[in-house]
Amino acid sequence: MEKTWRWFGKKDKITLPMLRQIGVEGIVTALHDIPNGKVWSYEAIMDLKKYIESFDLRWSVVESLPVCEAIKYAGKECDQLIDNYKISLANLGKAGVKTVCYNFMPVIDWIRTDLAHKWDDGTSSLYFDTVQFAFFDIFILERENAERDYVPEIVECARKMNEIATEADKNALVDSIIVKTQGFVNGNITKKDKQPVVLFKKLLNLYKGIDKEKLRENLQYFLSAIMPVCEEYGVNMCIHPDDPPRQVLGLPRIVTNEEDIAWLLNAVDNPHNGLTFCAGSLSAGTHNDVPVLAAKFASHTHFVHLRSTNILPDGNFIETGHLTGRGHLIELVRIFEKENPSLPFRVDHGRQMLDDKDKSYNPGYSFYGRMFALAQMDGVMATIKDEINKNII
Repeated sequence: MEKTWRWFGKKDKITLPMLRQIGVEGIVTALHDIPNGKVWSYEAIMDLKKYIESFDLRWSVVESLPVCEAIKYAGKECDQLIDNYKISLANLGKAGVKTVCYNFMPVIDWIRTDLAHKWDDGTSSLYFDTVQFAFFDIFILERENAERDYVPEIVECARKMNEIATEADKNALVDSIIVKTQGFVNGNITKKDKQPVVLFKKLLNLYKGIDKEKLRENLQYFLSAIMPVCEEYGVNMCIHPDDPPRQVLGLPRIVTNEEDIAWLLNAVDNPHNGLTFCAGSLSAGTHNDVPVLAAKFASHTHFVHLRSTNILPDGNFIETGHLTGRGHLIELVRIFEKENPSLPFRVDHGRQMLDDKDKSYNPGYSFYGRMFALAQMDGVMATIKDEINKNII
């Protein structure tokens, strides 16, 4: 498998020379300065590609070429946005960048309530607390009928939290859920927005009347429209699972489990329609057996995110070490090295450790934490390759 790293462009504090020194082979990045829905020109793509190659690295995966909300909810500008998307895909294909990771999650990507949850050893990682999220949903967002989405015990705990929460507490939760986790990846809301909750509620309203079947229909329409371009230029599309893999905020989620993935692949039966296998997202659902899913969908996987979680009481979950947790990453590497060994993978997220805490890295994208995880996965790969060569497995 190819060792890749998510890099946020020329302004990233983590430089390409640094990545060369730690054994990275391929870069996962995007044209982050281009607004969502606008065309990625061939010239802009080639400029970044040549810059990456000047450090003896390659642009392995685009993450992401964002799918605009109007495509997801089938707004009036949907077809024009899809046409722009097709031009960008063609330009990527012409430039030789052939793998595109994307998601079809309405409004919000990954969700965490705590971006620096402390561990006993002094490191920290991302964390999701169900009570805090319910408090945000019911009492900060004030979403209509939000209480119905939670069991009574969770609602009561959220109510008690609301009685003692300060404005600073509320602002911190808003910052974690809808600003910091979204704004650094062409998100709908950024730190420049003065009223993020008001804007967020407007975005949620765009999906009134959009249920799971309708969102599936819109995804099928999008994929069917772009597949001819993917075929012409050899571009593989790989959808990222919903994170967490459950319904949130009354929004439909359509990539959460085995049935969802099978539906996606059957709905648009094309080898260029595939999966980003994110072990972290999938492992955050008790309904998912991650190694079973990896084995079943290995031939349809174009990109792998290696990350793991532990699920705690009340639906809470924490991002744990890369050698532990429900992701079973050692077994995943074994599966993919046997079934699809040319796949690019990246260690997804990482703990904050050592000097990471002082660098203001994007949430989940620390340097030392990911470097540590990459070293672990490199050792796992070396061991498994040796097993395969000796016919042990």
